[in-house]
Amino acid sequence: MPQDNKQLCKDEIYAIVGCAIDVLNGVGAGFPEDAYGKAMAIEFGERNIAFEQGKAFDLTHRDQVIGQFTTQLIAYDKVIVDCRIVERINHHDRNQMINMLKVSELEVGIVLNFKRPKLEWERVIYTRRPPGSEEESEEETYEIYDVENDDTI
Repeated sequence: MPQDNKQLCKDEIYAIVGCAIDVLNGVGAGFPEDAYGKAMAIEFGERNIAFEQGKAFDLTHRDQVIGQFTTQLIAYDKVIVDCRIVERINHHDRNQMINMLKVSELEVGIVLNFKRPKLEWERVIYTRRPPGSEEESEEETYEIYDVENDDTI
């Protein structure tokens, strides 16, 4: 496991961003979100990136199922991929991703915004372990939220 949360799924995120750039260049900006999810699935298939579409997770309250949420895509069996058409990725989008990560028990998600001709993206991390630890600790749990946006790509 990486010593630093900044390294968590770094290679996977860059591959996903590369796919998203190709999708944006091929499809164009501003179409419905589901079109970008489908185009991302095509890109993942072309690049032999393992992915799953429409995986459902139970939402619970007091150990009772109250509903479900469905992800657009999960890449590499560890990164939730969320395609958006919004003015700017904002606090609401980040919080929604954190909630998806909590429920799915995954640690890394990426929000992709296809609203404009230049891709906007943010990597969101939600983990309950300190950087450098191999396993979740029973005695001490840390909740770490981390957001990265690299617009140099």
